[in-house]
Amino acid sequence: MEQLVKLATQIGERLKASNQTITTAESCTGGGISYVLTEVAGSSAWFERAFVTYSNDAKRELVGVATDTLVENGAVSEEVVAEMAAGALKEANADFALAVSGIAGPTGGSEEKPVGMVCFGWATRKGTVTETCLFDGDRHEIRLNTIAHSLCRLLSYLESEKPEQ
Repeated sequence: MEQLVKLATQIGERLKASNQTITTAESCTGGGISYVLTEVAGSSAWFERAFVTYSNDAKRELVGVATDTLVENGAVSEEVVAEMAAGALKEANADFALAVSGIAGPTGGSEEKPVGMVCFGWATRKGTVTETCLFDGDRHEIRLNTIAHSLCRLLSYLESEKPEQ
């Protein structure tokens, strides 16, 4: 947990320095990313809000994922996390959005979408980037790896967007 909070602190420092905010739309992590981000004192300066979109209804109602997207691709898909991230960005009027949907197990996996498969989406007003990863481990480990990966990638993006000094 200490390493995750360290990542969140670095993210917060960059967001605060650029006067930007972030929101999350989380499925398989159930708010875990938001929990880590808000472990940082002063996070209210850069953390806008969180959407825990565990069910398909929540994905549709809270962040505007299209029913057709869910039906055609399934909840664990890059298409769905792209819509989750874009919808969260819009609903929160934030500068960055991070979305995750995956199969943490121990049940729910299939040959096509095994336990440990997690889809990620990171959105800005410039667009959305998605990625799919497959993590090993039990439910707890998969969820922690999902949180860590999402924050690492976000920090990398924020560092690459750092203004020249």
